[in-house]
Amino acid sequence: MPLIGTGETVAAAVAAGHAAAAFNVIQLEHAEAIIAGAEAAGAPVILQISENAVRYHGALAPLARAALAAGERAGTAVSVHLDHVTEPALVEEALHLGVHSVMFDASTLGYAENVKATAEVVARCHDAGVWVEAELGEVGGKDGVHAPGVRTDPAEAAAYTAATGVDALAVAVGTSHAMLTRDAALDHALIAALREAVPVPLVLHGSSGVSDDGLTEAVRHGMTKINISTHLNNAFTTAVRDHLAAHPAVVDPRKYLGAGRHAVATEVTRLLGILRPGPDGPGPNGPRPDGTD
Repeated sequence: MPLIGTGETVAAAVAAGHAAAAFNVIQLEHAEAIIAGAEAAGAPVILQISENAVRYHGALAPLARAALAAGERAGTAVSVHLDHVTEPALVEEALHLGVHSVMFDASTLGYAENVKATAEVVARCHDAGVWVEAELGEVGGKDGVHAPGVRTDPAEAAAYTAATGVDALAVAVGTSHAMLTRDAALDHALIAALREAVPVPLVLHGSSGVSDDGLTEAVRHGMTKINISTHLNNAFTTAVRDHLAAHPAVVDPRKYLGAGRHAVATEVTRLLGILRPGPDGPGPNGPRPDGTD
């Protein structure tokens, strides 16, 4: 199936009243697993590559080209997105590689500087036909806009969207990056207020820390793009640890990486059942009857 633009995936989610799922890719096994999980769910998916993952690999091109190639062979619609980019030069590289969308993160800057830097990136990306996500933030703090207690003001978010021309906006409503527990308390009333004030789709970062029910409620109140990374990394690593513990003599990385890949694919399918529920709620791959994850 051909690759499609991230904007198309998100627009279809808006029209259907459900969420577009974006899962982070750190290595080839992640891309393969995410696509396999999306194929099983019969759903489109967004492959995200963060600036941190680019630093890990030393360059964007190898991982981006791998993700694009995997998407071209997929049996479902796939988009490739560059996430949390802080350097305009990396945006330029992404445009040349054919990435479908960019999340430009100027959230550590003051408001005026954020607007100026983001508007420049938006103009460049739109000239290239590339969709742009951005976020508001505060100066300082490891998590920036997603530090605990930070909240996005609806009026400021509306003004920011108008000033920058972004296609989607990441907002702070109670999540934080890299959570290993799924007990983040989302402000659903704020999500609804932001949805009323902001004319572009809203994006939830730090979604790994949100429970299944919390994700369902977030989408119901107005979140459209849901980003998940740490939760899948946890599934991957747990499966690898379990495989190595059960098979201590194994040395072929395909054996234990394959276990991790299978675990991620299974969880992607399940999560897509929650984020894209049928008329009776989450589908067969939604929450288990006993409430476990």
